[in-house]
Amino acid sequence: MDLGLKNKVVLITAASKGLGKAAAREFAREGAQVAICARSELVEVAAREIREETGAQVLAIQADVTKQADIDKVVEATLKEFGKIDILFVNAGGPKPGNFLSLKPEDWEAAANLTLMSAVRLCYAVVPHMLEQGEGSILTTQSYSVKQPIDNLILSNSLRLAVIGLMKSMANELGPKGIRINSINPAWTWTERVDQLMSDRATRAGTSPQAEAAKVTSDVPLGRMGTVEEFARAAVWLASPAASFIHGHALMFDGGAVKAAL
Repeated sequence: MDLGLKNKVVLITAASKGLGKAAAREFAREGAQVAICARSELVEVAAREIREETGAQVLAIQADVTKQADIDKVVEATLKEFGKIDILFVNAGGPKPGNFLSLKPEDWEAAANLTLMSAVRLCYAVVPHMLEQGEGSILTTQSYSVKQPIDNLILSNSLRLAVIGLMKSMANELGPKGIRINSINPAWTWTERVDQLMSDRATRAGTSPQAEAAKVTSDVPLGRMGTVEEFARAAVWLASPAASFIHGHALMFDGGAVKAAL
């Protein structure tokens, strides 16, 4: 299936590893030109790996999406290198865990800056360019917790829902102007970070990473975590011209974990 991504320009944030890197690699495989950013120097390593594997043009920019100046730098560098931005993939790490009474107001402020305001600032920086082009696609990665809250993640449960509200509202506003907007909401997916978490749990419990993974996926009908490759294929399709009539949608990437009918 041709996703229509050849020579499209994609900007992906937090893409030095995990879900962001997997999506960047898949966009590159489909013929897109890719700009990736992340806070650490690992973004350069990721870009080199993707270039070598796919032969695609990949621009790496070290930046922190909680800072307006860094977002401006990323967008300007992408436009300078490629001349346009066809797809914006909004991705960021999650806020700290905790229950309501274990957290402080400053934790909420930091989490809002990371999860909500990074999306707001990125969209303010990119949408005017998409409007000039007359088209564009925005995809944000959030979590299946937008449908089914996760214990001990009240910051994520709350603020990811705010991002979904933002995306749905922008979809209504910007769809008539040629900009599609969607979200993809993963459950447990086997990234480097999850591998570390399962290994840590196994060490404490005297079990194996596989046994610990089985515990956290015990209520997933497909009986396992997703892979980053599966996530990337779903996300890249959703952002691509191949999904041209999918708009304002929150796609659950969860193996059936969410029990709600809608």
